[in-house]
Amino acid sequence: MLTNKGADFEGFWAERHLCTLTTVRADGTPHVVPVGVTVDVEAGVARVITSGTSHKVRHVLAGGEDGVPAAVCQVDGRRWSTLEGRAVVRREPEVVADAERRYAARYRTPRVNPQRVVIEIKVARALGTV
Repeated sequence: MLTNKGADFEGFWAERHLCTLTTVRADGTPHVVPVGVTVDVEAGVARVITSGTSHKVRHVLAGGEDGVPAAVCQVDGRRWSTLEGRAVVRREPEVVADAERRYAARYRTPRVNPQRVVIEIKVARALGTV
């Protein structure tokens, strides 16, 4: 799904930009927070590393095994991209380690956090101007 978006799309999601993650609270209102996002174009997956105790993780966990609808977005001037899909929380050590490596490649080495988990979004729709 993302492999047909082209080099500009891939390059944009590899550049260092602050992003936002939008999840939905139990009352139906959006919860938008700044995050770092990595995108695996081949797998069609966006990943956010975070503490397992965060509100965003609680919102995703509330959806059960099927996860919840979520979106990540980044903007740079006129260029922007939003990736939408279903988010789940992954805790497996190898998944967390892989996400940390990807984060380090795009941003910087993350601080040590023994409670770290990964919010993984299987991308169903990509919008934007890149």
